[in-house]
Amino acid sequence: MIQNKIFVAVATLIFLSMMSVFTVSETEKAIKFRLGEIVKDDYEPGIHFKWPFINNVKKFDARIQTMDSQPERFLTAEKKNVIVDSYVKWRIGNVKTFYTVVAGDPSQANLRLDQIIKDAFRSEFSKRTIKQLVSTDRKVIREILIKNSKQISADLGLQIIDVQVKRIDLPPDVSNSVFLRMEAEQAKVARKLRSEGVEKAEGIRSDADRQRVVALAESFRDAEKLRGEGDAKSSEIYATAYGADVEFFSFYRSMNAYKNIFSDANRMIVVEPNSDFFKYFKKQQ
Repeated sequence: MIQNKIFVAVATLIFLSMMSVFTVSETEKAIKFRLGEIVKDDYEPGIHFKWPFINNVKKFDARIQTMDSQPERFLTAEKKNVIVDSYVKWRIGNVKTFYTVVAGDPSQANLRLDQIIKDAFRSEFSKRTIKQLVSTDRKVIREILIKNSKQISADLGLQIIDVQVKRIDLPPDVSNSVFLRMEAEQAKVARKLRSEGVEKAEGIRSDADRQRVVALAESFRDAEKLRGEGDAKSSEIYATAYGADVEFFSFYRSMNAYKNIFSDANRMIVVEPNSDFFKYFKKQQ
């Protein structure tokens, strides 16, 4: 009988000891209650103690959560609709506020956070045109959205880690008008570049023609100069040779003339017999 009492006492003590100890892992945040009232919420990972039956502990996932929003329409500064697909990464910042405001329910937190992020998107997109949204760095939009939603999300006990725009689409009617405008702008740029190219080509062609005319003129001038110098030199040589031996030079010129004329058997020449052309023939006879 005594042994049974001892066993019961030991078992009760072990049970109470187990109920007095709880652990908090690195991926959790915990709140300790005393008869329904929050008494502590800043627990570090490790082993902690509580009073059995008086205190109870609730744990929450402290890891990063992802809220993947449904694509939503927003108006731009041009009053045009764009369809934005985005997601938000968050985690519990203040577990006490998280439990008090959204009852510690991640789905409720996602609903409230979704509205906050949409309001931030609506505010920023209304300040920008479609062209600015397409050309603006996503990092700039991300930083603005995190900054604008930081305080409001903190009121829910949440910490915003990241806000990313996955894609920005245009409704079909807006897409057509935007593409037509872009096509018109590109056609205008193409016409401008083409006209500038034609103008530049004409300038290059004109300069090349001018250089060609100048080069030909200079070449002709140099050729005529050289020809004149050659003719002068030739005349000088002929004059010198002729002056050295007039008779021989006359004979040599006549022989060349005979050679050129009589080289063709079919050639006919009509001259007077007394012509100077046959002077050396007569002397030979």
